[in-house]
Amino acid sequence: MNTGRTIFSQIMDYIPMQEFRRCVERYHGTYKVQKFSCWEHFLCMAFAQLTYRESLRDIVSCLSAQQSKLYHLGFRGTIRRSTLSDANNRRDWRIYADLAGVLIKTARELYHNEALGIEIENAIYALDSTTIDLCLSIFPRAEFQWTKAAVKMHTLLDLRGNIPSILAISNGKMHDVNALDLLTVEPGAFYIFDRRKDFIERTGTVGV
Repeated sequence: MNTGRTIFSQIMDYIPMQEFRRCVERYHGTYKVQKFSCWEHFLCMAFAQLTYRESLRDIVSCLSAQQSKLYHLGFRGTIRRSTLSDANNRRDWRIYADLAGVLIKTARELYHNEALGIEIENAIYALDSTTIDLCLSIFPRAEFQWTKAAVKMHTLLDLRGNIPSILAISNGKMHDVNALDLLTVEPGAFYIFDRRKDFIERTGTVGV
């Protein structure tokens, strides 16, 4: 019988707990919280992402099936769907956004000298977006077309390590060229963009 630590708990060891606590304190994440901590909330969502869960029910069902192993995964109690739903609705999302920023900064420092396969020392970024479909009856404020809702996620990818340096979510109707307003153009860097003319007009910079 395997008596070692789970792979999930080993992966979570890479999360800098001091920085995580600072994020929680910054946005008062422990205010009126008795049982389901911000850390357990993060563990649930990280578990869902790593195991490709598709809904709250799916997350809870999967965790409940491993009830005897929850403690070894880092959880301190039974995870209920209503508790997880309340946390998603009420807990400040900026806690986890700030944590993501810390992790992205760490990852970029690790890969900043990675070879790209071409003889160039400058930073190279790729900008693109993807549309995420939503249910119109549940998300009426995200109306995209007459019968559907959607949001758009804009990503600026640092090609050294394929690490996102900017992630922004907008209304599904937002044109890709408007995402350029989110950029602070880095001197000497190259930007790959599928609408080159719009990029030059908006930034005055010639990309790849």
